[in-house]
Amino acid sequence: MHPGVIVETRQNFKPRLLVVDDERDMVALLQDVLTRAGFEVDGVDSGAAMREALARRPYQLVLLDLRLRAEDGLTVARELRQTSSVPLIMISGSSDETDRVLLLELAADDFLLKPLSSRELVARVRAVLRRYGDVAAPAAALPEPDAPRGDRLRFGNWVLDTGARDLRSRSGTPCELTPGEFRLLEVFVRHPRRVWSRDQLLEQTRSLDTEVFDRTVDVLILRLRRKIEPNPRHPQFICTERGMGYVFAAEVVRV
Repeated sequence: MHPGVIVETRQNFKPRLLVVDDERDMVALLQDVLTRAGFEVDGVDSGAAMREALARRPYQLVLLDLRLRAEDGLTVARELRQTSSVPLIMISGSSDETDRVLLLELAADDFLLKPLSSRELVARVRAVLRRYGDVAAPAAALPEPDAPRGDRLRFGNWVLDTGARDLRSRSGTPCELTPGEFRLLEVFVRHPRRVWSRDQLLEQTRSLDTEVFDRTVDVLILRLRRKIEPNPRHPQFICTERGMGYVFAAEVVRV
């Protein structure tokens, strides 16, 4: 080992977060709260600066403001999702239902409303990081993409790899899923034959806002059925239990 080189260990590793917001006061606030919570936090003010930062160093999570002045935060999020699987939390001053459906469907792992509660912010960040695995370990210690940790679960003509966060047909054809779709499908596949209410599915797939937002589940299920069901109008896997919720009706086998 080269003298003077400091190696990050499990004990001293701090997850690195990137805040993207064009309001300096908001960036400073988020950096202060998250730094005191034990994270390393960088701040930038645009999508272009975000891309440069991500090219320079790895980040464990990005917090992105939806209403950037010079560009559309949703477009920035879509572009990020095309090039990276880094966890993403969107922040907005709007409680519009359409915004939340789009964000959770197309890009984001979670959604926070301004004004932010410091305690809720830290809790949401930690919850998202937990979904993506062992955040106490440095990036170099994480498994390589060709040897992910997790289960391979088969149902129908599909194989869900929870370690690689990947869904493929038995012939190997990939099925692209958004983060929200993947989390919901994983919950179903891990608990076949169980009836879930919308609230229970929300609780399992993301942190709840103060307002119950159960239409998100319906939209995710609609999109999942279109992707995995032989006939989405007559689903074999994700079935509706009238008056109760949804059930994953297929047999699941660990492979």
